[in-house]
Amino acid sequence: MLPSQLSSGDVIADRRADYAKMLAESGEPASAAELMEQALELVPSWAAGWFSLAAYREKAGDVPGAVAALNEVLALDEGDVFGARLKLAVLGGAEMPDRPPSRYVERLFDDYAERFETSLVEKLGYSVPQKLAVLIAQAADIPTHFRLAVDLGCGTGLLGPEIRDRVDRLEGFDLSKGMLAKAAEKGVYDHLGQADLSLAPPQSGIFEAGLAAGRADLITAADVLMYLGDLDGVLTIVAALAADGAVFAFSVEDAGDAEGYVLRESLRFAHSEAYVRAVLGAHGFTVRDLSRSIIRMDGGKPVHGILFVTRKSA
Repeated sequence: MLPSQLSSGDVIADRRADYAKMLAESGEPASAAELMEQALELVPSWAAGWFSLAAYREKAGDVPGAVAALNEVLALDEGDVFGARLKLAVLGGAEMPDRPPSRYVERLFDDYAERFETSLVEKLGYSVPQKLAVLIAQAADIPTHFRLAVDLGCGTGLLGPEIRDRVDRLEGFDLSKGMLAKAAEKGVYDHLGQADLSLAPPQSGIFEAGLAAGRADLITAADVLMYLGDLDGVLTIVAALAADGAVFAFSVEDAGDAEGYVLRESLRFAHSEAYVRAVLGAHGFTVRDLSRSIIRMDGGKPVHGILFVTRKSA
């Protein structure tokens, strides 16, 4: 659900917010911002309203005004469910965080679950699951069959069917319960669980009761790591999850020549190949194969990514 769709609790403020949204969609963001300001005079504690105001001000070219509105959002919503801190960083109003707030990511995908596959696959040409499965199958010195695979950030389960015939047991984990419900409908996972990859291994949910460390000989993360900046934490989870010699296959958005990782206007992170290789090496993984590819479209423009197949030292 978009912030502008969340009720303020005041009928008049909601009506003005609805008109503001219509003006913005009609190409009049400055007028939309003025009307949204009027709504917020009635309900100044409306975090979603401030977030919408920030969007209208930004579109109208008022970046300082957008930054001010986003700071109001953070003052009202400590958990940052709207991702205001990420947007502030993009606008130059705050330092780049090393990861997004978990509440923001969880809500983003809970709200997106029903239309996720139609939007991503049919409209945006998303193809990472198929490409990653092919890369795993074709990489040199990689097993053709796996005892236990763990699909991190499994979403609606798009990767599961691509690798199901090569694994004896398939587990999927995601932060979004809405996504997990969609994945369950596919009937290809032996176990599905909620997990937060931004937390330390004991708190992540990956090692819940009965699910031991070092249990996986294949770990996948398709289109997941772009929702994390610093990859050291998730590689700590992967290393704990992986058996000796395990394969870790994943994708990132390609940061090109940039150093480390960057936060893009999409509020997703892109990572450089050099940075990814360094983090992998620090956790005992070596790259066995990689492929550069367009992984989806965004705003009519191609998003370039890197697909990796790596292996943990035995």
